[in-house]
Amino acid sequence: MKNSEIVELSKEDLAAQLKEEKAALNKLKFAHAVSAIENPNVIKAARKNIARLSTEISKRKNEAKAQETASEA
Repeated sequence: MKNSEIVELSKEDLAAQLKEEKAALNKLKFAHAVSAIENPNVIKAARKNIARLSTEISKRKNEAKAQETASEA
């Protein structure tokens, strides 16, 4: 998933996508532990997608907090 696609998602979609990616990563890790998967780079890509999603979620939380602080002042 590209960063431009992630930015367009709503908060609910981001949370759902993050949950889905984490579940997929756990399945990949388990499959890799049982028997070597064909392309282990898929695990790396999944971790990067999770990081991108988490970053966007925290970025939006920080922006909301900043707006809240600005409106109080």
